[in-house]
Amino acid sequence: MERSAGPPTGPRTPLLIACALGIERLALRGSGRGGAAGPVTVLRTGMGPRNAERAVVRALGESRHADAPVIAAGFCAGLTPGMNPGDLIVADETRDPDGATPCTGTALLVDALTRAVPGRTVHTGPLTGSDHVVRGQERVALRATGALAVDMESAATLRCAVAAGPRPVAAVRVVVDAPEHELVRIGTVRGGISAFRVLRAVLPAFYEWHRSLLLPRR
Repeated sequence: MERSAGPPTGPRTPLLIACALGIERLALRGSGRGGAAGPVTVLRTGMGPRNAERAVVRALGESRHADAPVIAAGFCAGLTPGMNPGDLIVADETRDPDGATPCTGTALLVDALTRAVPGRTVHTGPLTGSDHVVRGQERVALRATGALAVDMESAATLRCAVAAGPRPVAAVRVVVDAPEHELVRIGTVRGGISAFRVLRAVLPAFYEWHRSLLLPRR
């Protein structure tokens, strides 16, 4: 299922924002009003890499999204000690068993998110994919590969987006689960609310990234 947001006028370069969960879509749809470089679609893919693949391939097969830049967004599990719920992850690449996908405009996104969500820590580095919830020693093993965080959809989303045709891609995730703040622990609800509020605030940064794609390269 998908919903469109953003202004109906101006340059008609579309932006596709993919997320897995209804609560993520709710946050993203309510996080900004206007400012994109064209129509914005928030696509709910469903959980897991296979669902993400199917939904993204289907969406990009539509003529209105054929050349759309793609952002994978939503929540994630942090892998690095010291991370807190509400921290932001901006991927410089996404990884899964099928390979790595470089991201576009990472530094610009970091700057834009710092302005959009002041006071929140923004981490930059590899975002790895999994087909299941990662806990315990598996989390330690993923951290040893250099990954900062893990989720189930971003790598599949960006890999399929690039396979469908050359386009800018990015992944921005909000930490909801971290080594010292696992979801099974007391404080989960408070951490979840914190992450939801941060996700609500990111759309202006996505708009800035989107607009920057139209600027001449020097």
